[in-house]
Amino acid sequence: MSEIISKLSHLEIKSKRPTLEELSIENTFPVSVVVENIRSLYNVGSIFRTSDGAFVEKLNLCGYTGAPPRKEIEKTALGSVESVNWEHNENTLEVLKNYKTQGYKIVSLEHTDNSIPYTEADYSFPMCLVLGNEVGGISEEIVSMSDMAIEIPMFGLKQSLNVSVAYGILIYHLRMLYENNKFLKNK
Repeated sequence: MSEIISKLSHLEIKSKRPTLEELSIENTFPVSVVVENIRSLYNVGSIFRTSDGAFVEKLNLCGYTGAPPRKEIEKTALGSVESVNWEHNENTLEVLKNYKTQGYKIVSLEHTDNSIPYTEADYSFPMCLVLGNEVGGISEEIVSMSDMAIEIPMFGLKQSLNVSVAYGILIYHLRMLYENNKFLKNK
């Protein structure tokens, strides 16, 4: 005999959420994210919302990626611009060099001659995950300074997913590995 499953109401779900003050004292997930030249503000908003859900350390909006306040970002971010630590910097290379000097591994989600499926990669934390433009991907200069390139295998006609969808798949995969201690810190 199976147990009856009941859907939670919006109020029940909301009552389980931490406050902004409670979030600030919690430990974040040691992954910072760099998004380079994302043209869709709706994708940016979705990336904010997913970053909040995974509780990433920081979201770096680089190049011509749009930044709050923008109604298009807020439409999909649904308030997460308030809970995600973020900044805008036009110079992606400068941001990544800073992460490298702090000991972060730079991991690019990009098709390269050495990309490996994201499920087969050997990750270490802290990490800086790089996402690129919806059409052109990550710039060659940024790919060349990466420690690793990963990709999501595709089985249909298209060679990639929407950037915010791909990010959601990847960041939750990384979060689960981190939570399950399926990695070695400080490789």
